[in-house]
Amino acid sequence: MSIRLYVGNLPQTFDAKELEALFSAVGEGVRFKAVNDRDTGACRGFGFANVDDQKLADTVIEQLNGKDFGGNALRIEVSERKESRSAAPSDRRNGSAPTAARKAVNKVVHADNVDSEAPDPRWAGELAKLKSMLANQTAAV
Repeated sequence: MSIRLYVGNLPQTFDAKELEALFSAVGEGVRFKAVNDRDTGACRGFGFANVDDQKLADTVIEQLNGKDFGGNALRIEVSERKESRSAAPSDRRNGSAPTAARKAVNKVVHADNVDSEAPDPRWAGELAKLKSMLANQTAAV
């Protein structure tokens, strides 16, 4: 089973080959993927590394956590899965509800097979309400 590590405090511009060399110096079997900004494509300052066993994960954390890389001290720790994070109490500053609670479960944003005759899925709920209201209307003749 693969263990996922959070790698934080990365410089905005860094050479992926240097980081891979840093990981391979600790041990073989470490795979890293940086998280990039959707708009600019630049690194957001963190990424995730997958390692094959717990012993190697512990070694990576022990040897590289706090190590200087590109002028920044790396932060490496075991990554929490999204499910375990959402179950924890929220400490949001603005007091808003968690993002998952605001999202509609049945919301359709993208469909692979687009039917030109079908209504836009983003408005299907509103269209159904309008059809229901129209069906319930009676006109005096």
